Amino acid sequence: MRTLPTPAFMLEPALDPHPNRDAGTSRDALGLGAAAATGLDTRHGTILTLEDISVSFDGFKALNSLNLYIGVGELRCIIGPNGAGKTTLMDVITGKTRPTAGRAWFGETLDLTRLSEVQIAQAGIGRKFQKPTVFEALTVFENLELAQKTHKSVWASLRARLSGEQRDQIEHTLQMIRLTASVNRPAGLLSHGQKQFLEIGMLLMQDPQLLLLDEPVAGMTDAETEFTAELFKGLAGQRSLMVVEHDMGFVGSIADQVTVLHQGSVLAEGTLEEVQADERVIEVYLGR
Repeated sequence: MRTLPTPAFMLEPALDPHPNRDAGTSRDALGLGAAAATGLDTRHGTILTLEDISVSFDGFKALNSLNLYIGVGELRCIIGPNGAGKTTLMDVITGKTRPTAGRAWFGETLDLTRLSEVQIAQAGIGRKFQKPTVFEALTVFENLELAQKTHKSVWASLRARLSGEQRDQIEHTLQMIRLTASVNRPAGLLSHGQKQFLEIGMLLMQDPQLLLLDEPVAGMTDAETEFTAELFKGLAGQRSLMVVEHDMGFVGSIADQVTVLHQGSVLAEGTLEEVQADERVIEVYLGR
């Protein structure tokens, strides 16, 4: 029998060997394992704060004193040339890469540099990679069922009886991602775009407050891209979204604000019209 991998959201959190160490700032950092998904402190309206973040790999600075602030309910697009640091930025936010220097806060009190990847996911940050990763042998319904917050194993989760509230959440998500008609279809038989929607649905089942989405419309049809824009705009306000994307048409249809990265730093920020008119952005990214 083929063994299915265990998703990160089903793993047990790691323990910090120094749970009481000083965070080194004026902020009152929560201890490791604190549940931020309920009652996350966003009193100043900012859900993500990155200050002076640097990441070095063998002397190469992938991020260089980067500052970024994402508001509660904001839909922010991140653009920039290849090698600008976009993937490393998401790696830092999700705990995959530790910054060489700088501070990273989720809400006002949760220090991301002190949490494991699993703890960050449990705290309320969800990430979608460019290539969809779903359980292709399982149905659409089973994929969403597995993604619900749980500490059970894969097969134990599938055997467990769902509550009415859990079923309602799955039904609502199916409608949101327009896969109700495919609920009993194996995920491996879905189109590329439908797999993307399913993975977004799986993230939503975990009830994240901040969604990181890496080139979500790559390989989609025009109709699928248009629906994705509608979906993201519907989610904004309820959740915060950070979208890395190269499709300027798509960016223009969804973004509140656009941040342009270049050589690991923020080159420009503003509306899409503002950054498109910036001579520096034109020179290093957009061209004439």
